[in-house]
Amino acid sequence: MFEAVPSPYLVPFDSTFRVGDFPTRPPETGPTGKSAKKRLKDRIEELDDLQRMLAAQDRYSVLLVFQAMDAAGKDGTIRAVMSGINPAGVQVFSFKRPSALELDHDFLWRSAVRLPERGRIGIFNRSYYEEVLVVRVHPGILEGQRLPYPIDPDRIWSERFESIRDHEKHLARNGTVILKFWLNVSLDEQKRRFLDRIDEPEKNWKFSAGDVDEREHWDAYMHAYEEALGATSRSWAPWYAIPADDKPFMRLAVSEILCSTLGSLGLAYPSVSDEDRKALLEARKRLESR
Repeated sequence: MFEAVPSPYLVPFDSTFRVGDFPTRPPETGPTGKSAKKRLKDRIEELDDLQRMLAAQDRYSVLLVFQAMDAAGKDGTIRAVMSGINPAGVQVFSFKRPSALELDHDFLWRSAVRLPERGRIGIFNRSYYEEVLVVRVHPGILEGQRLPYPIDPDRIWSERFESIRDHEKHLARNGTVILKFWLNVSLDEQKRRFLDRIDEPEKNWKFSAGDVDEREHWDAYMHAYEEALGATSRSWAPWYAIPADDKPFMRLAVSEILCSTLGSLGLAYPSVSDEDRKALLEARKRLESR
């Protein structure tokens, strides 16, 4: 299994993660604005090369999980970082309220059937982690899940963390490289972005009054994130808590972690055997003769 690449935003693997220890703003010396956008362009070109080798080697699959509070920038980050990638090699799924069919399965089923094949990059915009985040903040949702046993509020979250860890370790053992990004936006910055969505007509469609309702549960969400990330960040399935108050920096940070991770896999185009090389040369002769 691959090892998580170092980063100041890597969530520790020993359950000591605390939300307050991780910044929402980039460092004072960190690239922002035009500088970050220029560096992102370089990372996109690098990522294009790495994705081609990933597909050609056909040995690993890559799963990127994005979780965040509303207006943190999940959609924009996915769009920006993946803008130079061959779309045939990427698949994106967004997970909203479970359907009746999905509720007839365990909570991991609906994401498991959407996992990327070898050679491809899969992106989950929200994920099975909703089951230990929004469901934890609104435990009444559990009543509609028709669980076969009485709900024990003191055990269900730790049991789900265990299921997630086991699931991710199984995937990692079988060649899925898992990177999980929590886009760590501040309460003040979320407010500013919500006001922009109200004030700018072209952004009105992004805003829902329900977003303000969820904002009232901010402290409960931070507690849920702290518990979930601390319980499930492991070397084979790391969480990165990315500062999200500055969008150019956030997108660059995600791209750098992704490129460093793919670069650590030893990706390469498949070598051609002597027999295959001989067949290629013969094909060349035939083409040149016509």
